[in-house]
Amino acid sequence: MTLRVLWPRRDPSRDNSAELEGLGENLEAVFGGGMDNVSDEQWAACDGIVGTQPSPEDMTKLQNCKIFVKTAVGYDDVDVAAWTKRNIPVCNCPDYGTREVADHTIALMLAIFRGITYHDQLLHSHPDLNWHMTAIPFARRLSSMTLGLIGFGRIAVATALRAKAFEMDVTFFDANKPNGIEHSLGIRRSDSLDELLGESDVVSVHTPLNERTKRMFNAELFKGMKRGSVLINTARGPIVDLNALYDAMKSDTVMAAGLDVLPEEPMNVESPLIKAWLQGEDWIKHRLVITPHTAFMTPESLYDIRRLTARTAARYLRDGVLENCVNRRELRI
Repeated sequence: MTLRVLWPRRDPSRDNSAELEGLGENLEAVFGGGMDNVSDEQWAACDGIVGTQPSPEDMTKLQNCKIFVKTAVGYDDVDVAAWTKRNIPVCNCPDYGTREVADHTIALMLAIFRGITYHDQLLHSHPDLNWHMTAIPFARRLSSMTLGLIGFGRIAVATALRAKAFEMDVTFFDANKPNGIEHSLGIRRSDSLDELLGESDVVSVHTPLNERTKRMFNAELFKGMKRGSVLINTARGPIVDLNALYDAMKSDTVMAAGLDVLPEEPMNVESPLIKAWLQGEDWIKHRLVITPHTAFMTPESLYDIRRLTARTAARYLRDGVLENCVNRRELRI
């Protein structure tokens, strides 16, 4: 019997070599060409789905589905409960983009402390007048600073290793990590979030988005940050309350911020922080660096996520090996 893996949104006319490589032998790839183009028969016949969350209506059409694989690390937009109710594993793809996001975290930090965007903007405005050794407004020697990592998964570990190459003092807070992991990496562990915030010159967010972390960076939390510190967020946008960040930056509690993710994407131009940034208000100039959720983006990482998500589905359907399952504890398998 042929086992079929469905990519609802993937166009069959595209180069799907990564998907086919990951799928391997003895499985059939079905590319739907868009959620609205998938036939009832394709929904009913598929043994696995790779991509984004189907609608509730489409889920009622599933008859043979045995696994759902989200093409991302984050799965906060997946109806895990609905899949679990059907006793179907939900898997993510944690093993792509790790290096890219860690690189981007460091790049945002460097852009601020080395004045990359600052000098670029000055030279654009007056190439001749500004070709001089202008003091970078936020320049600091990296080896004199402490980087605090909130959450200590794969990306945070990769970020810690990169920061150590700059001779930074690195600490982290993650209550779910076993004692001693810090010794294997030559870094420190903070006993509490308050401790980390109070001593870190740079705070970098690496937590998943869930009910506990949504708007975790609120007005109360910002009050506990070291005055003049920098916030970097390459995790999930809703973790940071932008109105609270606006107030923290206006009061100079937070000196600067580098954000690759926002609570609303594309950005909400009516947000006070975003509006001040877009209008180039004097108080925020050179203090906020925003990139459009591109931290994970390289040709290599995009190929990896396509190949690895296909492999996750194939290993379960063909070999009975379940990897990266986020609802394993609730399943009857």
